[in-house]
Amino acid sequence: MKKMIRGITVFLSLFFLLLNYSIAGPAQSNDIEEFPFCKYCGMDRNRFAYSRMLLTYEDGSIAGMCSLHCAGIDIALNIDTPIAAINVGDYLTNKLINAETAYWVIGGDKAGVMTRRAKWAFENGQDADTFITENGGELAGFEAAAKASFEDMYEDIQMTRKKRKKNHK
Repeated sequence: MKKMIRGITVFLSLFFLLLNYSIAGPAQSNDIEEFPFCKYCGMDRNRFAYSRMLLTYEDGSIAGMCSLHCAGIDIALNIDTPIAAINVGDYLTNKLINAETAYWVIGGDKAGVMTRRAKWAFENGQDADTFITENGGELAGFEAAAKASFEDMYEDIQMTRKKRKKNHK
């Protein structure tokens, strides 16, 4: 009888843990601790918390990158693995937010992370509008920001190669 009660307790604990995971997604409060550096360029994700990305795939795997540029690389390399959630750091608060519902600003005067044409995410539209007023850029949705990232990929990789070559001399 004790084994059965223990088994039911373990089952219910796992059930509620999985239920919480499926509702809330992966624990995001420690994503920088779990993924301190971008897996592609090695950049410090804490330093670039305002542009960091966290991808959760349907197979349960999670990947942390420094920017939409590096997230695009991961998405391309995992083309056969469906994505369950895409999160990005809010430009102002560094809080992880849903990238697909964020207000994105493409371009402007602020230097981008791993890209010449910046792509910034904001949780609310007013913050994005204020940013555009102060720094330029265009308001966009996630699809447009992701498309711009892929369009910029070749030039951004060339830019990164030149910078690294210069820094290693």
